[in-house]
Amino acid sequence: MRLLVLGTGVMAKNQLTHFSKIDGVTVVGAVDTDPDRLSAFAEKFDIEKRFLSLDEAIAWGEFDAATNITPDRIHHPTTLALIAAGKHVLCEKPLAENYPKALEMTEAAEKAGVINMVNLTYRNVAPLQRAREMVLAGELGTIKHVEASYLQSWLVSRAWGDWRTESTWLWRLSTGHGSNGVLGDVGIHILDFAAYGAATDIDHVFARLKTFNKAPGGQIGEYMLDANDSFTMSVDFANGALGVIHASRWATGHLNELKLRIYGEKGSLEVIHRPGGSELRGCLGDDAETATWKEIEVPPVPTNYQRFAEAVASGIQPDPNFRHAANLQKVLDLAMVTERERRELKV
Repeated sequence: MRLLVLGTGVMAKNQLTHFSKIDGVTVVGAVDTDPDRLSAFAEKFDIEKRFLSLDEAIAWGEFDAATNITPDRIHHPTTLALIAAGKHVLCEKPLAENYPKALEMTEAAEKAGVINMVNLTYRNVAPLQRAREMVLAGELGTIKHVEASYLQSWLVSRAWGDWRTESTWLWRLSTGHGSNGVLGDVGIHILDFAAYGAATDIDHVFARLKTFNKAPGGQIGEYMLDANDSFTMSVDFANGALGVIHASRWATGHLNELKLRIYGEKGSLEVIHRPGGSELRGCLGDDAETATWKEIEVPPVPTNYQRFAEAVASGIQPDPNFRHAANLQKVLDLAMVTERERRELKV
């Protein structure tokens, strides 16, 4: 697979460390509107072809697929251009800023017959994959209740950088710069984590969003800090289970933690993922009588990057695809409506 990298920021560096380890994948070009950032990135990863616009790269055309790592609001036009050129696309989440745009991208990719995949990176978490397998195998019985949380502390801690001075973080706090806040940034991750792990779709949603004061006048330079910082969400799942999902950037003591608890009539599972690793615990069978939880060993699973490369080679569409991400975006869009209207909505 000849791969084009579109956008050369922090996440691009992370992706390239994975793609560079996959046999048969060659990064043949990179695109960025910032010439200095582009040059530094291309030098670091020894990429010969460098373009200041996607149009230039498409005109060149010597690539099979692209990984789209541009800011959220740029996903829609650039992905449509790549699809029109007949290129396979791995797009960063969220697929688009809203459901109508995400649906347009989905339908375009499906009509063109190109491999389309969204980089919901926590599909790489092996315990999540194993939890889903156990749910589907009936080991927990009928699922009754689901809890999921995504906790970050970068508004409290400088472990990832200083959001007060770095544009890398400030834009995520400003709707005027294309951010839908924590709901738009990591909401799609935790919704996928919950629904995929519990092996069911979200059917109804009611959400509350909160933006906290972070600076005098709620503004730093050109950035109006009006995007939501925390959300709580109650959901009904298609299988009849009730769910509670929440996320925050103010979770002191949690750098980047996802947690999922799945409660069934025959047993329960807990998936925890942190920067240092992941774990799966279960309370199953006779252990339910004594509330005894035991760690479950889990083998590694292929990454999204490996599965994308394999899909391009085989022509077989993998999951999570654009349509799945679009459906999750619909839930996120409706969550914002429920906040304004203070009422539950059916997905």
